[in-house]
Amino acid sequence: MTDTIRVLTTGGTIAGSGGSAFGSGYRPGQIGASAMLAEARALGIDAQFDTREIASIGSQDIGWPEWQALHAAILEAQSDPDICAVIVTHGTDTAEETALLLDLTLDCGMPVILVGAMRPADAVGSDGMRNFANAVQVARDPAARDRGVLVVMGDTVFAARDVRKAATSNIDAFKGFPRGPLARVTPSTLDWFGPAARIGERARFAWPEALPRVAILIAGAGMDEKPVEALLGIGCKGIVLAGMGQGNAPECVLAALQQAVAAGVPVVRSSRVDEGMVDRNVEVEDDARGFVAARALNPQKARVLLMLLLAGGTTDPAAIQSAFDAR
Repeated sequence: MTDTIRVLTTGGTIAGSGGSAFGSGYRPGQIGASAMLAEARALGIDAQFDTREIASIGSQDIGWPEWQALHAAILEAQSDPDICAVIVTHGTDTAEETALLLDLTLDCGMPVILVGAMRPADAVGSDGMRNFANAVQVARDPAARDRGVLVVMGDTVFAARDVRKAATSNIDAFKGFPRGPLARVTPSTLDWFGPAARIGERARFAWPEALPRVAILIAGAGMDEKPVEALLGIGCKGIVLAGMGQGNAPECVLAALQQAVAAGVPVVRSSRVDEGMVDRNVEVEDDARGFVAARALNPQKARVLLMLLLAGGTTDPAAIQSAFDAR
């Protein structure tokens, strides 16, 4: 095995350009892999790279075609004895969703690392190349193996199952919940906070042929049941409630969601609050209504897990709850 790192590019702010060091607007995915790696080499990053372009878009537009291509490219890299790790450059808006989807559908072992930036490449104080250098530092460390998919942002290493974007534009926008970061990293140092915990772990889910339509419904004061009816009307196979507090919603909304469960559409309760657990709840009557509690997963990550469960044919609320409990 060599120390070649495969770099899979999807675009995002890390490859963005605004044409001005001080402007607030920019276009994602404007800088190609060759230019980015040339800059990395000019800075003295001496790793061996080979590259594949998956997409050149903002991560708000990442979807099934890009996920399919990305998953297939990582499987190819994992089967190549010349590749020691995979780095995926990715926009930050949906990095946590892509990371979790890959984490749930890939075997542990070879490091797979998502990295992005909060500022475009030509902005003053751009963080992209530092984050990339940090990702290389992680990729080349044998201790990065058997930790599942990782996200490197802001001198911090996060597990895919814990990472979330917690701020819109701060340079340190990413946090981990419930377990916090796995390591601190700079271009010259790497300190893990514990040993690898997923040695030999296989993918929890087979890669699906397609993902079902699952929607996120945000609860708000004074809302009625009509949004639930609308989601069912467009054929949603599952609904994730981004509820108030610990996953609550007005009674009329909960009643409509209960009817959805009775019609065979699973409902997962999560929270619109930035951080915290959503456990099974007596007040909401999870047992009577057939709801699933998202536990530590935020709405967008709960949606990813629910899509994979439904794609694999799991629709029973108790079985879905077990999957959320096992994360």
